[in-house]
Amino acid sequence: TGAKMTPLARPSPNFDGRPDGTLIDMLVLHYTGMQTAEAALERLCDPAAKVSAHYVIDEDGTVISLVEEDRRAWHAGVSYWRSETDINARSIGIELVNPGHEFGYRDFPAPQMAALEKLAKETLSRHPIPARNVVGHADVAPGRKTDPGELFDWAALAQAGIGLWPGADVSDGDS
Repeated sequence: TGAKMTPLARPSPNFDGRPDGTLIDMLVLHYTGMQTAEAALERLCDPAAKVSAHYVIDEDGTVISLVEEDRRAWHAGVSYWRSETDINARSIGIELVNPGHEFGYRDFPAPQMAALEKLAKETLSRHPIPARNVVGHADVAPGRKTDPGELFDWAALAQAGIGLWPGADVSDGDS
């Protein structure tokens, strides 16, 4: 808790408008899957790549804002959740710096997870995102994506009141 988070800004050109009347009701978590944070940021800000996210969280906990929340970032790709297919239109995308399965997948450091918890709580306070709609990229694009992967601590996030995990004490009844 404490003061509101003020992310560093590194605007990406890779976004468009959300369709009129679209409710932001999902939070999609990713890993960058690139060798360095800088390589990931360069790609997420490269107009030719046509990919972005709203935020990137570096391993040291630094939060970088790439796309304003009222805009559609291009992070989920071909995806599906609870009968919806335009996941980008209805979600906030957060990328966690991690080399991923291709480049030496590793644990998500405590400062990164603490920053994610703070950012996610702030995001949930701004948008009506039910716990069941806090998902990983692999959840909305199974067979195509594996992130954030098996080392991601979903249970701790659920314990903090973000998302769901079997056995976690989730008291909001929104399952």
